[in-house]
Amino acid sequence: MQIRVFQDKAALGKAAAEQASAAIRRAIRERGEARVVAATAASQREFLEELTSAKDIEWERVELFHLDEYVGLPIEHPGSFRKMLLGQVVNKTGIRRYHLLDGENHPEEAARRASKAIEAGPIDVEFLGIGENGHIAFNDPPADFGTEEPYLIVTLDEACRRQQVGEAWFADISQVPSKAISMSVKQIMKAREILAIVPDTRKAEAVRKCFEGGISPEAPASILRTHANATIYLDKNSAALLKPELRMHA
Repeated sequence: MQIRVFQDKAALGKAAAEQASAAIRRAIRERGEARVVAATAASQREFLEELTSAKDIEWERVELFHLDEYVGLPIEHPGSFRKMLLGQVVNKTGIRRYHLLDGENHPEEAARRASKAIEAGPIDVEFLGIGENGHIAFNDPPADFGTEEPYLIVTLDEACRRQQVGEAWFADISQVPSKAISMSVKQIMKAREILAIVPDTRKAEAVRKCFEGGISPEAPASILRTHANATIYLDKNSAALLKPELRMHA
C-alpha cells in the first residue's frame, strides 16, 4: 500500500485519474476488456470528472460494477448511488456493460445477481472512498472481514447515516435508509489494483485511525494496508492528522 498526498482535490483527482486510466488501458491491451468497480459520492466527483474525460479509453470494452446502494431508495432520489453512477460515469462514457444494484426492489435478489456477475472474472481496478467512520463500501465498523459473499445486505450505523445528512443528500437522519447492499470486504480485496480517493478535513480522523492504528474490523479501511497494490489518495486536509513519515507528497 502507498499513501500519496496532494495540495487539493483537483490535483488529487487528476493524479488518481491518470493512474486509473492507465490501469484500464492496460487491462484492455492485455485481455481485451477491463472489469472496473466504481464508488459514487461527493468525494469522488473531481476524480470521476477527470477519469471520464481521459482520452483513448475504449469504454465499450469496460464492464462496470457498483460498490453499494441503499435499500428502499428510489433511483430518482438525489442520494441514490445508481443515479450518481449513471450520471457521473455511464452516461459520460457510453459504457454498455454495467451492473446497477437495485436496492429498491428485492434487494436480496439484487445482491445475488451482482454476486454472480462479479464472480465471473477478476476485477482489474477498483475505485473506493473511505467513510468518516472508516468504512469501505458500506462495511461499517465492526466490519465483517470473513464473509465470502461478494455482496450482502448490511445495517448502517448512526455515524454512517449522519455522514449522508452532512453531505446534503438527506434533510435529516430519519430519511436515511437503515440498510444497504454492499460489496463485502473480501470481495473488495480481490481487486488487482485499488485506488482509494479520500479528500477533505472531515475524513482526517478516519484516515489517521485506519493508517496509524492496528488493522481491525473497528477501522475497516485499515485492511487496505494488506493489499499489495493499493494507493490511498489524500489531499492536505484529509492527511492533516497523519504522521509525516507516512505521507508521500506529490
